[in-house]
Amino acid sequence: MDWTWIGLGVFILCGFTLEVISGFGGTVIALALGALVLPIATLVPVLVPLSMTLGLAMAWRHRGHIDRHLLLRVVLPGMAAGTVLGYVLKPWLNESLMRQVFGVLIVWFAARALWRTHRAVPLAPRPVWLTQTLITLAGITHGLFASGGPLLVYALSGLPLNKARFRMTLIVVWLALDSGLTLAFWLDGRLGRALPMVGAYLPVIGAGWWLGEWLHHRVSEARFRTLTAAVLLVTGCLLVWPR
Repeated sequence: MDWTWIGLGVFILCGFTLEVISGFGGTVIALALGALVLPIATLVPVLVPLSMTLGLAMAWRHRGHIDRHLLLRVVLPGMAAGTVLGYVLKPWLNESLMRQVFGVLIVWFAARALWRTHRAVPLAPRPVWLTQTLITLAGITHGLFASGGPLLVYALSGLPLNKARFRMTLIVVWLALDSGLTLAFWLDGRLGRALPMVGAYLPVIGAGWWLGEWLHHRVSEARFRTLTAAVLLVTGCLLVWPR
């Protein structure tokens, strides 16, 4: 394993440690940083099964914190419907431009959330219809360019979820999406070629899980919301950055 793959291991550790702490951001951060040294087409079949493995382990260990009602009644149906719609619309839209516009929107959402946290402005409850609309829009952006996570995070951040329920509800969403992608990679042969690297990075995922859990339990609810907005800001910037 040369320095390129060692560097990727560092990016994976950073990205997935943040995901264990906050519930999101692991794949997009590892992918954005990893793309500096390797082609995205090489990275995706490695990162997605790693994310799925982490999600399985976390979902089993923390299954008591999963908000099943929210997940099954609101999040998964909205994401599924939106993903199908986004996939249908994809041929008619400029993917690169749409990704950058979406990234700017996420940066604005995140910056606004950070400002509200800094000013200690109380979080106003959102109407149910608005949350459901945002989740469906998250599905559409996922169908368009596989980046529905940031908008979903923004949608759920307006709900009265503590950090444990927020984190694990998101983790199960990524687990469902990653499982579907991993199955697709297995069917088209890409998973078989990526398996040696997936196996090599499993200890890195284990280290990120341990470190992320240690940090998650030492972060207060207020700081958790600040961290969530900060990670959201980073992912928005990564979407805006030209590829």
